[in-house]
Amino acid sequence: MRMRMRRFPPRPSASASSPPARSRPSRSGGATSFDHVPGPGAVALPPGRQLMCALTRGYVHVRRGGRGPVAALLAALSVVSLWGCRAGAHTEPEPPLVAAGPAYQGRTHPERVASDGVTVVVGDPQAPLTVHVYLDPRCPVCREFEDNGGRELTPLVSNRLVKVEYTMASFLDDSQGGTGSKKAVNALRAAVDAGRFAEYLTVLYQEQPEEGEDGFTDEFLIDKAYYVPDLVTPEFQDAVKTMKYADFVDRSEHAFEESGVPGTPVLEINGTRLEKNFADVPFNRPKFQQLLQKIIQRPQRWR
Repeated sequence: MRMRMRRFPPRPSASASSPPARSRPSRSGGATSFDHVPGPGAVALPPGRQLMCALTRGYVHVRRGGRGPVAALLAALSVVSLWGCRAGAHTEPEPPLVAAGPAYQGRTHPERVASDGVTVVVGDPQAPLTVHVYLDPRCPVCREFEDNGGRELTPLVSNRLVKVEYTMASFLDDSQGGTGSKKAVNALRAAVDAGRFAEYLTVLYQEQPEEGEDGFTDEFLIDKAYYVPDLVTPEFQDAVKTMKYADFVDRSEHAFEESGVPGTPVLEINGTRLEKNFADVPFNRPKFQQLLQKIIQRPQRWR
């Protein structure tokens, strides 16, 4: 299965050589550099599961980029295998998750910075399902997620079934050069104060510059903020220009590095990280919707 992940650079002490780089089509029709992805290797899964689990265990040994018959079968059934491999022997009826309250009206949802000082939370704090997302503003693969799986989260947040937690990374500034990710994370933090983080995040990915351009300048960030109602104020502009939340940017990147995730985007659902061999699920709207609905209907099987 094709891995879609932007990796942060290895620590200086790392001695292993990097695997070959891959490329993906750019929006202009050419090819843009695709960062290194993890080499193939088996993912430990509980023995004695269904046939799909056995197939999955075998598939992770297939070379990257392979799309043979087994790969096609697994692509079609990835949600089923993810669910089946994680499921325990639950035969008793399970109550579905219940919304924390009536649906929100309008385009905005509650937004705040969590008590850890770095996680941005969008949605009802009491929502029964939590999706934690790790993103870097310059990451083109993160844009792919926002264009697909991210859209599936919006109605669930509105209906108070899901809250989304964001950890914003900025490691691509180190690998690509420049300060664009840091500036964008600072501006996104300023948007939380106005209750417009989620809308601004969507705009920034829709208008995302090419990864190597370092295009998230102060002028760019303020200009694009005009697409979000009531966001551009003197306070917001000052926060962008002075890097008001530079400390937040640094601590957020540190939290990302300490989390142990291999790159961006990465998702965790109620604390369970989507395994790398199922990384395509959030990029396929029907599959991601199916997975979320299964979790909502039978949450105990996910845990």
